[in-house]
Amino acid sequence: MNPEIKKVLNLLGIATKSRNLVSGEFSTEKAVKEHKAALVIVAEDASDNTKKMFTNMCTYYKVPIFFFGDKNDLGHAMGKEYRASLAVLDKGLADAIEKELKLIM
Repeated sequence: MNPEIKKVLNLLGIATKSRNLVSGEFSTEKAVKEHKAALVIVAEDASDNTKKMFTNMCTYYKVPIFFFGDKNDLGHAMGKEYRASLAVLDKGLADAIEKELKLIM
């Protein structure tokens, strides 16, 4: 696993521990619609329907969205079962994660 990917997953772990991350379709959607989400990440192996829904939603609410990792990686980073979507609530953490994601893309 390359260092940038590892760093993103570590930052997601930190966001989870500091309660600045919500995951799962319902919680992620709620965070975006309540203007609490600073960044949304959707697993690359999420369904096309899920990807389309979050792409449209994030475009509308002007929230940065990235397709990164698979459901297992995202879930594992949070110490949970697999997760298809998550929202980072803290702007500082979101910026740090976004910076790393841009290095990978």
